[in-house]
Amino acid sequence: MLAWALTPNRPQKRGVSGIVRPRLPAVNRTIPTPDHVLGRWSSMPGAMTIPDIHRFRGGMEYHGENGAVTTPRLLDQVRAACRVRHYSLRTERAYVGWVRRYVLANGKRHPRVLGQAELAAFLTRLAERERVAASTQNQALSALLFLYRNVLGMERLPWLEGVVRAKHPARIPVVLSRDELRRLLAHIDESCWLMAALLYGTGMRLMECVRLRVKDVDFDRGEIVVRDGKGGKDRRVPLPKRLREPLRERIARTQVVHAQDLAR
Repeated sequence: MLAWALTPNRPQKRGVSGIVRPRLPAVNRTIPTPDHVLGRWSSMPGAMTIPDIHRFRGGMEYHGENGAVTTPRLLDQVRAACRVRHYSLRTERAYVGWVRRYVLANGKRHPRVLGQAELAAFLTRLAERERVAASTQNQALSALLFLYRNVLGMERLPWLEGVVRAKHPARIPVVLSRDELRRLLAHIDESCWLMAALLYGTGMRLMECVRLRVKDVDFDRGEIVVRDGKGGKDRRVPLPKRLREPLRERIARTQVVHAQDLAR
């Protein structure tokens, strides 16, 4: 990792490349969910039965110390459903946040007892009172549809198909001229200048630049390999010639700091 912001005494360990990634709880990713493959999996030793699969979709069961069977909280079910589908951590946090707001807005009643009227009122409140953007309103709707269909297993409700998404307004993109961009970069602090220049010169997203690793920079080909980008996809982006020497200097300084961390 290129250590854009070097902070001592990090709580996580850095690997050989120096990258720091959040540690998520282990998730059993071998559970088959499509119904058309249940017959093939049901013959395997220790495989889940069809009732087990549907119970997992609606809510897992845990056995406490006294042997009693308990059902996890709703938000824990949402987290488990996101992780078993390999959703990104940001998507998981956004979905959990919207489900929490939806439950609180309806007097902490369980979503099973709520219907189309409560869902429409919640989305209307977001648009009228909180004046959120259309993309934010659609994100809230996606989270609630995920809750009903994939967590609670209520995908056959007819009113779910009639929910209308907000329309995105057509906007003209703002494109800076070369002189404007030059003046903008001149006012950026030196510690963040290289990141800002890479974002503009390569087209990377912010978190893709933050997670950039040394081994993903290819100076010979003049390109950067973006790993696990949006949608979990990899891609290559061009490395501007003007940024190659500053990037080499940053990598050299980062390697020195990394060697000092390993020597501690």
